[in-house]
Amino acid sequence: MSAEGLVSEFEKIVGRKNVLTKESRTAYYRSGFRSGFGGALAVVFPGTLLEQWLVLQACVEGNCAIIMQATKTGLTEGSCPSGFDYDRPVVVINITRVKRLILLDGGKQVVALPGSTLHELTQELQKVKRAPHSVIGSTTIGATIIGGIANNSGGALCKRGSAYTELALYAQVDKDGKLNLVNHLGIRNLGDTPEEILARLEQGDISEDDVEDTDKSASDRHYKDRIRNLDSELPNRFNADPALLHEVSGSAGKVAAFAVRVDSYPLPERKQVFYLGTNDPAHFVTLRQHILRNFKELPDMCEYMNRPIFDTAARYGKDVFLSIKYLGTKRLPKAYALKSTVEYHLNKVPFLPKYLPDQFLYFVSRLFPQHLPKRLLNYRDRFEHYLILSMSDDGIDEARQYLAEEWGQIDGVECFECTEKEQEAALLHRFAAAGAAIRYQTLHQKTTEEVLALDIALLGNDPEWVESPPPEIAEHLDLGLFYGHFMCHVFHHDYIFKKGTDVEAVKAKMLERLDSKGAKYPAEHNVGHMYEAEQTLKKFYEELDPTNTFNPGIGKTDKKRRVVFT
Repeated sequence: MSAEGLVSEFEKIVGRKNVLTKESRTAYYRSGFRSGFGGALAVVFPGTLLEQWLVLQACVEGNCAIIMQATKTGLTEGSCPSGFDYDRPVVVINITRVKRLILLDGGKQVVALPGSTLHELTQELQKVKRAPHSVIGSTTIGATIIGGIANNSGGALCKRGSAYTELALYAQVDKDGKLNLVNHLGIRNLGDTPEEILARLEQGDISEDDVEDTDKSASDRHYKDRIRNLDSELPNRFNADPALLHEVSGSAGKVAAFAVRVDSYPLPERKQVFYLGTNDPAHFVTLRQHILRNFKELPDMCEYMNRPIFDTAARYGKDVFLSIKYLGTKRLPKAYALKSTVEYHLNKVPFLPKYLPDQFLYFVSRLFPQHLPKRLLNYRDRFEHYLILSMSDDGIDEARQYLAEEWGQIDGVECFECTEKEQEAALLHRFAAAGAAIRYQTLHQKTTEEVLALDIALLGNDPEWVESPPPEIAEHLDLGLFYGHFMCHVFHHDYIFKKGTDVEAVKAKMLERLDSKGAKYPAEHNVGHMYEAEQTLKKFYEELDPTNTFNPGIGKTDKKRRVVFT
């Protein structure tokens, strides 16, 4: 089928307004959240599960490379085309219009359709006093449930690990090039044909008798045990962990998911955030080892920041902080899409600086008064390292007693219990840190190279968890920002190098150092097009997608169509 014929077929299925082909209109969907860009014949927006199935059929029959896309919050370029060197037409299928949440057993489990977001799930579960299986930074800006499952997204929760389920409904292209619908949702009587199954599921007409009582996992239920093992020979969570690669889970878009079934958890009755400061990171090691070995109740979250990221987030992430606080999270995904569209057009004007909207937002935010509470600023002046320790229910008194009677008696450490206002500010500030390096580099683009962002899973007993770059790297460094999920020992390192630095060469040296100490990377953002997949992960991708139809090139694999000989 010709390119024109394919586009015409898409328009018949989803309607003309839901098929984008013009470069200026598809630019946002052909780009990654932080980086990455490529070509595509079309971006298609199905509105129902059946439309999604029919679009997939047309793509397979038209010998297209297919990229499944949700809200595009991934940070490693995995949800957009990568370059213009594919051997066949690329079609991006954006599933954000296909939304529905179906609560099972009073909300103890949920069936989520492709476009349903973690934010929507959180709101829906609050009505039945439950919490979602996963909480990640991009929950706030529209990350989808299925996107998280497909990427084994990590997040901040100490009691629950990477997003994971063994219960899913998905489409797969087999070795003969045939599109098949695989139903492993564990729900009876949905029908026999794809059309029947998809229609029945979208109606949400599921009785309690239809839900199978299965021993298959709908979340990473064993993480709370793994995180306590301080002497494990492997980090407690990382993307290529073979134990967490199962069909849709960890698939990185190598299949097309239609629905997943996930666990939920009881909401805590009480919450308390403790803010801790020290100038000696060894004091935090003492605290971590005691909590993981002795506490009956694990923390809900425990987030680490150093002084440079505190300062950078306070200045360059201020507009993000204020946007979430005053505009709310519901409007943010559309706002990001609008900003990206404006950027695309402005970046084409030769005499204008790149990413002008970012610069505008930065300067506008400077007009607002100080947004961080005094006690957080006081700790910033006195300490170099900070922890945001969030406890709930019985864990609150457990932490309160330990901090007062043991850890708090160590010379050079301090902590306080946050008020509700301080708690909100501390967590929003930590979230704003995730994009602060990008904003900093944008404002200093004439003197710096692009940001090198690494998310790293360290061994539980790694004594060198605070990064200290060697001289041959430090001499090229303009700014190094370190933050992360402290109990999990998963850290984010954002490096901004001076103009003229060979960033790829520096990155190779850094990865060699990480390999030598048994670290794993990426820890929670998937390989995308920025990392080479480990052999285990490459094999998993090939088994899921033997013809290389979906997301070709992911993990630096080959982009060409594979012919399977039998």
